[in-house]
Amino acid sequence: MRREAILRLLEEVASGNASPEAAVARLAHLPYEETEFAKIDHHRSLRLGLPEVIYSSGKTPEQVAEIFARMAATGSAVLATRATREHAAAVRELVPAAEYHDEARMVALAVDGAKPKYGPLAVVCAGTSDIPVAEEAAVTAAYLECDVKRVYDVGVAGLHRILSQHETLAGARAVIVCAGMEGALPSVVGGLVAAPVIAVPTSVGYGAAFGGLAALLGMLNSCAPNVCVVNIDNGFGAAYVAAMMLRGQGRP
Repeated sequence: MRREAILRLLEEVASGNASPEAAVARLAHLPYEETEFAKIDHHRSLRLGLPEVIYSSGKTPEQVAEIFARMAATGSAVLATRATREHAAAVRELVPAAEYHDEARMVALAVDGAKPKYGPLAVVCAGTSDIPVAEEAAVTAAYLECDVKRVYDVGVAGLHRILSQHETLAGARAVIVCAGMEGALPSVVGGLVAAPVIAVPTSVGYGAAFGGLAALLGMLNSCAPNVCVVNIDNGFGAAYVAAMMLRGQGRP
């Protein structure tokens, strides 16, 4: 349950538009709701300012759908990452308003009337093959109410491409950079912007890329002091951290 929803509920009780008993019933699932196979952390948005997110891989479509529907009932944004079309179909049977973002592999439900409040956040990727990870980051950030600017296919093999995006990058309050191969792009971006750069190594590359390990090590050894690194292919984690940074900075 979002902080705003609880404040509205308390205001309704104070004004007499809701009874204390009705308020208790609506708060009954705090701090968490237990099902046969999951303990759903409805309290997380109160503690962190951002909701719990469903990691779909390894869960059945029915499990994801039930968790998703119970979270949606609290009025918060709901995100399910690494979701298949089967997961999405099961979710939409219970929550028809949910959307499936195929490239990002995410099922998502926005808060009604929510608009971008934080940012801008630039999401950058080196090559077209990195777009799925970048989209996971971009979609996650958008549902967390960030103003997302996409800058795709601007890898270091053609530096003029990233330099041509100077205006977008200069205006960003945080930047997520997704790259595979040797993972050099975050260092380049880090030298161009006065903002934190969250580097995401992707599993894109030939044999010696070792499934993203080469990019991970390159990013960890970046000479740009404003670069930090998340796990391989973890676009979601990068976006969640970026959203928390931007919320800490306040609205534009």
